[in-house]
Amino acid sequence: MSTEPILSVRGLIMEFGGIRALDKLDLTIQNGQIAALIGPNGAGKTTFFNCLTGIYTPTAGELHLSPSGQPSRRLNGLKPNQVTEAGLARTFQNIRLFPTMTVLENVMIGRHCRTRAKILGAILRDPRTLREEKETVDISRSLLHKVGLADLADEVAKNLPYGAQRRLEIARALATEPLLLLLDEPAAGMNPQETQKLIGLIRNIRDEGLSILLIEHDMKLVMSLSDYIFVVDYGRKIAEGVPEEVRSNPVVIKAYLGEEVEYA
Repeated sequence: MSTEPILSVRGLIMEFGGIRALDKLDLTIQNGQIAALIGPNGAGKTTFFNCLTGIYTPTAGELHLSPSGQPSRRLNGLKPNQVTEAGLARTFQNIRLFPTMTVLENVMIGRHCRTRAKILGAILRDPRTLREEKETVDISRSLLHKVGLADLADEVAKNLPYGAQRRLEIARALATEPLLLLLDEPAAGMNPQETQKLIGLIRNIRDEGLSILLIEHDMKLVMSLSDYIFVVDYGRKIAEGVPEEVRSNPVVIKAYLGEEVEYA
């Protein structure tokens, strides 16, 4: 695993009226790392994802994505589609598929940010457009094979079992060719067998060189899967470290047990 950071977050503040949801948050995600962001309900985890992906505009702070061997790119002020083009892709806590479209079509939609065909090309069916369309289908089918859904390519998305819908959403995110994949509670609602499949998939994605940041309440999954863990509470980072360090940290234990914690 490279020691170069793929994502650097410095002094991130997100305020809603008089409420500070994120309070001077600092995070660094290393290239090729599976990192986890954990914390009690309402700690600010999804707000953090929304700031990263352009859904919210942070009140203050700096967000930088650093592709290997390329200049760092500032994410502040980018629209969601521009963030995706820059190399950040995400899944959502509540599954957001196109339910009446096929499994294959859902993944193909993820390729939109990497295609260049225009309306005229689609009408005239010129060779460049046809090549691009074939490439989109081929890549999408390859991603369905990666997530174990190749045999269901022509099935309507809403007919898939819950765990398969989760994996389809991951395939669609991968279709954008991200540098960093953000997974918002990917195991939510899964049974143990589905969770094990998910763990294997996430490891395979990391082993292929993609960096991953996940939000997850399943602590067994977090501790077994993560290379590094950040813990937030009331919008502030209260701890970070490898799983063994976080598991035994008394500040983390107090936060999860609901006891009052004094922050430095």
